[in-house]
Amino acid sequence: MPAKKAAAKVSTRKAPSPPAPSISAPIVVDAGDWTKDRAPLGSHVSVAGGSWESAARAREISATGSQIFTKQANRWLERDIDDVESTRYRTAMTETQVRWTCAHDSYLINLASPDDALRARSTESFRAELRRCHALGLDALVSHPGNFMDDRVSGIARNAEAITEALEAEPGPTRLLMELTAGQGTVLGSTFEEMADLLSRIPAPLRARVGVCLDTAHVWAAGYDLVSDFDGVFARYADVLGFASLGCLHLNDSKAKLGSHLDRHELIAEGTIGGEVFRRIMTHEALATVPKILETPKGDTPAETDGRMLRLLRGYAAG
Repeated sequence: MPAKKAAAKVSTRKAPSPPAPSISAPIVVDAGDWTKDRAPLGSHVSVAGGSWESAARAREISATGSQIFTKQANRWLERDIDDVESTRYRTAMTETQVRWTCAHDSYLINLASPDDALRARSTESFRAELRRCHALGLDALVSHPGNFMDDRVSGIARNAEAITEALEAEPGPTRLLMELTAGQGTVLGSTFEEMADLLSRIPAPLRARVGVCLDTAHVWAAGYDLVSDFDGVFARYADVLGFASLGCLHLNDSKAKLGSHLDRHELIAEGTIGGEVFRRIMTHEALATVPKILETPKGDTPAETDGRMLRLLRGYAAG
């Protein structure tokens, strides 16, 4: 009997980002009319080749907003941004239509950890994230609340203490936006009330530097029914957190079911949330001036995919 052939090994590594186009290259991606954006609208873009290369990638999709990583998100290794890089990034961004920028912090950071060593390491990494954002002149830093691991109330207290320590140590213009989560496992911040509790623990003199990022895929997975109770969900947000706290929307459809607590992003109008919710977001008066950033799958052609998503959203806004 012939021996069985070994199964082919399937690579799970993320494909490398395509090289950035020239900042002066003609824009060939039809992402819709950026001049009609009532609020900054864009996508998370790669910094492969240098932070300044994100400018060309944002320009390529006619973005008016952008999000980046300022370091490798899955490594503890930190880095500083010197004056040369800062100037190069800021200069490159002047060649784009982007008028609002943010970074997402490292996925390794857990400011709520009961482990003293991990929390200390996380706080140092979080401070470094803030320093890089200040150096680049970014408008916001998006951060997930941590995992409490032991006791929820204690985890919220530890998270607030670490945020306070970092903000006091790293003054600067970048606003911290705490992102609502899907609520899987021991993660904090999956309800409006819990997020409000966390923010209320930040000392009043620092609170103006802190706000909220609402991710549509996360709140859907957390149990907020955007499809059947869109007005109710945002009325509840207004009552508990207030629209003044809302600094950014992450626009993502979802592969997961309502209330599943699974964080699984999908292309707009191709998931369990559906296109009508995003049409309402793009035309909702209270959300009109809130920056909106895509974190949808990019596939093998990031610019074409992001451009298609932005064109769809701009079409929704146009009615």
